[in-house]
Amino acid sequence: MLVRAARRVAVASAAAPRRCTARRTSTVGDNRVVRLQTEDPRMSKIVIHNGVVYTSGQTAGDAGDCIRLQTQATLDKVDALLKEAGTSKSHALSATIWLKDINRDFKAMNEVWNAWVDPENKPVRATVEAAMAREILLVEIQVTAALDKSPFEDLNY
Repeated sequence: MLVRAARRVAVASAAAPRRCTARRTSTVGDNRVVRLQTEDPRMSKIVIHNGVVYTSGQTAGDAGDCIRLQTQATLDKVDALLKEAGTSKSHALSATIWLKDINRDFKAMNEVWNAWVDPENKPVRATVEAAMAREILLVEIQVTAALDKSPFEDLNY
């Protein structure tokens, strides 16, 4: 069965154009794992497994030192990752938000979050204060979402 699945993947990848620059697919039993945006030596930006999309934590230090601007730019990156994976914020299951200064920034971050989140399909969420990897970073957001169709339909691998 694994050989047939691998053969189908090889034929499909030869015939179909690739949608992104880096993709890795591995098979364990019948549970395929698709990894997108794998250029970073430490991580994939997107992993898809069993109909669930996992995104890496996103930041936007280049958006300046305003929590509102950083939050919006970070959520724009999340939207782009979810779209590339074949889903959207309407299918979000969970979100983890790290704030550099929760006392100062929680309210302003929430204003941006509330405008972004689908009010009919809100994910579970945790928000905590944390030291950031770089001084300029005020917020990091990681979202996990369900695919809205077959996990490997339209992936062109």
